[in-house]
Amino acid sequence: MATLIRRNPWLTAKPSATATARVFLIPYAGCGAGLYRNWPARHAAVDLVPVELPGRETRIAEPVAATFEELAAAMIEGLRPYLDVPFAFFGHCWSALAAYEATAQLQRAGGPRPAHLVVSSQVAPQDGPVGRMLGMTDPEMAEELTTTIQALGGQPHPELVRLYTDVLRADVEASRRYVVPEPLRLDCPITAVGWTEDSEVPADRMAGWNACGDTDFVLFAGRHHRFIDAPGELLRLLSAPLAAATAG
Repeated sequence: MATLIRRNPWLTAKPSATATARVFLIPYAGCGAGLYRNWPARHAAVDLVPVELPGRETRIAEPVAATFEELAAAMIEGLRPYLDVPFAFFGHCWSALAAYEATAQLQRAGGPRPAHLVVSSQVAPQDGPVGRMLGMTDPEMAEELTTTIQALGGQPHPELVRLYTDVLRADVEASRRYVVPEPLRLDCPITAVGWTEDSEVPADRMAGWNACGDTDFVLFAGRHHRFIDAPGELLRLLSAPLAAATAG
């Protein structure tokens, strides 16, 4: 009798068994792993692995996590089989906080931890919550999702927009609940990425990441959503430290 092998719900595809390093790409509020559809699967010998969160895309029937703490704990458990090589987390805007919380939980547990945390377009956890979505109505959120879907080359379906508006609302409420007056200082290096034309989170508002660990600050050209197109400078930033570590 054949043995049924259950797919890991946190991943859209099984990661390469021969990978020497991985970057886990966490989608931002209201979106699933498809946010990274324009990204390559690998760059400079480092695997780039989109993460699928509960309540969206292939996991649309599952409940959305109520807090970042809950989401991070479940995500760590789901990704644990693939934390066997040097790895990093990347999060943009909302998901930067999910990436930080996952890193903090791994550090507290004393197990495998990221070699690098890259956060983009987000203030440090002790400086939030912030963001225009905190004050949005549901129709405004639906319009925001429609714009994002179109930017990804898709055609918004009204029923899907309605479903994902509920997801986005839940994600925004998780952000509202995430109050961290004294953040854990991380052992791993942090890189905080700002964007020159970002009106959502200007780069000068990200200085607080220094309190969360040793932080480098970089500024790339572009608007808030430019990361969606996998700009080369961002891919190099994510892959170079891991590629160097595995080569050594």
